[in-house]
Amino acid sequence: MGPSSDVTTTPAGGRHGRPWRAAGAAVVVTLAMVGAGLVGASLRGTDPAPRPPQPLSQASTDVRTTAGPGGNGVDQEPTDPDTGPAGEGQPAAGLGRATPTTIAIPRIGVDAPIMTLGTNPDGTVQVPPLEQALSAGWYSPGPSPGETGNAVIVGHVDSAKVGGPAVFFSLGALQPGDAITVSRDDGSQGTFTVDEVKAYPKKAFPTELVYGPNDRVGLRVVTCGGQFDKNAGSYLDNVVVFATMTG
Repeated sequence: MGPSSDVTTTPAGGRHGRPWRAAGAAVVVTLAMVGAGLVGASLRGTDPAPRPPQPLSQASTDVRTTAGPGGNGVDQEPTDPDTGPAGEGQPAAGLGRATPTTIAIPRIGVDAPIMTLGTNPDGTVQVPPLEQALSAGWYSPGPSPGETGNAVIVGHVDSAKVGGPAVFFSLGALQPGDAITVSRDDGSQGTFTVDEVKAYPKKAFPTELVYGPNDRVGLRVVTCGGQFDKNAGSYLDNVVVFATMTG
């Protein structure tokens, strides 16, 4: 892939060809944020520096354990983060639908605007333009942050267009119990508590756990991570933050 783009996605349809449906249903769009971070490839032709922090708990490359964020390298059933403890505080009741406007993550110094995204004509998931890599994007066919279900916010890890780290460069440094606050255009805010942070090989992206149904008010924040492949000009993994609204 050339240096003019740092993200590609795969068509909607999920692992069994089921199309995504509207908010609140079983959304199974596959998001593969391949190559977010061509700052190294397009500026120097070398591995980008500094390297983004990676989650303390890394996902195994064994497909038996990467189907869910609880994989630990042994042959067992994956853990769904929404069935376990939700960090500090208790899960909160859902809000009505409203467009998110900003996302704040104090631990990693994020206070960024959120743009509304959808799907491209070919069915792939849109991502923020490289020129706006310091902004995050909300996948609007799914729930909004604060509604029951999994709201999905995506963003770049770094970009040549902004000359270095992008909005979610430090996403992998988050830990269970950290807070994420999303402001909405109806004047309300949702405070989410991080349950888990995982890195997944892009070929084993946990589609169902990111875009699938949830009876809680969930948030999924996605960027790139792992090793940087200089030949491909891309990172090899996705970093996914799983969070539940607690206030």
